Amino acid sequence: MTHPALILFLALFGLYSPVAALASYLPIVRPYEHRDVNRLALGLALNVAVFVLVALWVGEPLLKLLGISTAALTATGGIALAYAAIPLMRGQAGAVEELEKLQRQEEQREQGVAAPPEPVADVKSILFTPLTFPLTVGGTTFAFCVAASAAATSMREKLALSLAVVCFAALTGLTLYLSGHVKRRISLKGAMLLDRVAGILLTAIAVILLANGFTDLVTARLNQ
Repeated sequence: MTHPALILFLALFGLYSPVAALASYLPIVRPYEHRDVNRLALGLALNVAVFVLVALWVGEPLLKLLGISTAALTATGGIALAYAAIPLMRGQAGAVEELEKLQRQEEQREQGVAAPPEPVADVKSILFTPLTFPLTVGGTTFAFCVAASAAATSMREKLALSLAVVCFAALTGLTLYLSGHVKRRISLKGAMLLDRVAGILLTAIAVILLANGFTDLVTARLNQ
């Protein structure tokens, strides 16, 4: 349990929390067919792999070059997550919208009016934001990888760390894939409840990210 690669994987696993992440994916994948969810899962795994590998190999010099701190990334992730989570918490997205759509379709059928097909956003439009960032990875993930890379003392250790983060990326894709199966087996009322719960949890996480990010920014400024 002391190998750096295993420690990094467990740290990312704990930060990601697959069970909580699966619940947060449900409102997003609900409008999509099984084929689209598979595309999202593959795309998410690739995005996360690129993100964590870049953080591992060039994260530290890249941040210095751009003048961006991990604290700023964390705070930005909190803002983006709050933007996506607050409508869920207030019942203004996800399963509530689906229920309203079903009610409109029922009313139109009763009136003998053909319901036009509801547009669904292209999978590419949601793949990076909010699926990849900030729901799956963010400033803290980046910071973990940068710290692990800085502690690596040999190329062999760094390659082992690379294998660990690729396994983590595969885990995120698998979690999203499983969320596509869960959403087909849950009732609409249950989905509405999960939307509210997920919104509350995600908003709380967003507040934590914002607080930690801004606190670190202020602390760094005071230390300067």
